[in-house]
Amino acid sequence: MLALAGATLFSLSPLAAHGQQSDPAPENPDSAPDDAIDVAFDRDRYERMTVPVSIDGQGPYRFFIDTGAQATVVTSRITSDLELEPSGRALLVAMGSERMVDTIAIDRLEFADRTLSGLTSPLLERKHVGADGILGLDTLQDMRVLIDFAEQRMTVMDAERAGGRTGYEIVVRARERLGQMIITNAKLDGVKIAVIIDTGAQNSVGNLALLSRLRARERATFSATDVNGFQLVGNIAYGKRLQIDQITLENIPIGFADSPALEALGFGDKPALILGMGNLRVFQRIAIDFASRRVMFDLPDNVLREGLMKFNQRATRIGG
Repeated sequence: MLALAGATLFSLSPLAAHGQQSDPAPENPDSAPDDAIDVAFDRDRYERMTVPVSIDGQGPYRFFIDTGAQATVVTSRITSDLELEPSGRALLVAMGSERMVDTIAIDRLEFADRTLSGLTSPLLERKHVGADGILGLDTLQDMRVLIDFAEQRMTVMDAERAGGRTGYEIVVRARERLGQMIITNAKLDGVKIAVIIDTGAQNSVGNLALLSRLRARERATFSATDVNGFQLVGNIAYGKRLQIDQITLENIPIGFADSPALEALGFGDKPALILGMGNLRVFQRIAIDFASRRVMFDLPDNVLREGLMKFNQRATRIGG
């Protein structure tokens, strides 16, 4: 079994100095320190950016939604509570690493008024996940994931009952590959690229095939931690113009490194970009509709809605 585990990058320095860093949720939100407001997820925000999940009738547990993860992931808190033993092994491919991990057989998983059975989930350490688990693409294929940055809330709903494209100003079609939603109508500084919108990635990461095609000047190095606990090291550069269909974002900070996850998707030698939450916060709302293979965007109220939609500021201007 091979499972893509998405990005889930919790630390991308020195971007932290510019306010584009998000640390993981505290291991126990109830015991968060008094200055937890300075952490990316205080308790309230942590609750709103995760969803409650029940497993085999127990819980609820708090799970992140990761549109870059192929498989749903559980952590040792769940296996301890339910006294579950590993049922097998799998090669888990993360943003910066790949390794063999134990897998857990889940009889029944419940969230968003739906019940799934017969899941096989990689087992990871909670400190590398930042929550009790991750809802991956194996649970999202007929769903819509809505990220409301104005409310700092992420929800998942049945795609058929979500209301179509009504209320969204820009709708972009995507292609499917290994369950991933990939936008191909995109360019970065004139270079045609594939874009993967990843709700599990705090920051944006491009592969070295993209960096070699750009004329961007490398500003600094970065280090980041993936869900395997691996320290990914690479270079930071700014993309001047990212064009996705009608949308143009300017001055995009991007970390560049070799990524086994992008290679597994077939982008080892093709320019590709994982677009993380930090760069997506310029939008008011984003909806990822897996049933129709569409990504829908709502622009902020202060953006002119005439002709080409253009954000003439860095794409991480909105905080939590």
